[in-house]
Amino acid sequence: MTAPRIIDLHNHVIPLTFVNALRAEPARYGMRIEDRDGKIFYERRGRFSELRPVFYDAGAKLAAMDAMGIEIAALSAAPPVFLHHLEAEAAVAAASHINDGIAQIVNEHPARLRGMAFLPMQHPDAAIAELERVVREYGFKAVELATSINGAQLAEKQFRPVLRTIEQLGCFVFTHPYQCSADGGMDDYDFYNLLGFPFDTTLMVAHLMFSGALDELKTLKIVLSHGGGYIPFQIGRLAHGHKLRPGTRRDSTTSPAELLRRFYFDALTHDAEAARYLIDKVGADRVVIGTDHPFDMGPENLLASIAAIPRLTADERAQICERTAAALLGELKD
Repeated sequence: MTAPRIIDLHNHVIPLTFVNALRAEPARYGMRIEDRDGKIFYERRGRFSELRPVFYDAGAKLAAMDAMGIEIAALSAAPPVFLHHLEAEAAVAAASHINDGIAQIVNEHPARLRGMAFLPMQHPDAAIAELERVVREYGFKAVELATSINGAQLAEKQFRPVLRTIEQLGCFVFTHPYQCSADGGMDDYDFYNLLGFPFDTTLMVAHLMFSGALDELKTLKIVLSHGGGYIPFQIGRLAHGHKLRPGTRRDSTTSPAELLRRFYFDALTHDAEAARYLIDKVGADRVVIGTDHPFDMGPENLLASIAAIPRLTADERAQICERTAAALLGELKD
């Protein structure tokens, strides 16, 4: 049996098109770029981090993919550029720079790279217009969305037209947290990232389940980063509460347990037993590879992390590494 290709659906970039826009007009976007000794640094929450070539250079990205054993990567904007506080004109310009830059990177190696659209979601009408442009001009099959938009949940009615357009265009959604909704005790030990990001994904999913959004958007496909947060491991509690507490059924009578397989999950759990549980819970046809490249919260050794999953069959491996992602991208081979 031929070994499956590895398709990574969780791989980030910050294109030079947007970096150059930040250089030219930092006040417009509320984010700064600094050049120091031939290196690029970007500002995030008052701190500067190096923008290494793997964030923007196609050759460097492919070299990293080769080192990890990845055949194809779908590129999405990195969370530091989720500038959802911007007013409409600047937000649209930022999204356009990001999407054009992702398309340029993809076009350098179209056999190995795919693109995900980034949208100015805080302005839904503009988000729809940008989505339609990107799909028309670049043929992207995926849309990256933050798990919340300035504290507003994706399940809220204001975002429903955008989600419906994504569904109608035959794209899938990849969600990624960028804010920490939890408050109190989160500043210690980098809990903002370690605990807050999985919680934000969990909160988003619960809102989508309980609000009736998934009842309305019956064919929308949503990929969850970081193993789906706490959802796979607490779905029983949500289903139990939905069954027993009348207020939880105000907007949807569909059990959260029935909606779990409406989602897809990357296998980035950092624990082989947790990955095994995820596969058993939702099925290998709902699990994909995600590396979070080039951030440090990716797997230390991707191939070893896959091999360590207990009782992983050849068919499950093929499904997780290639077939599920290929089907989402519309590239599944017979």
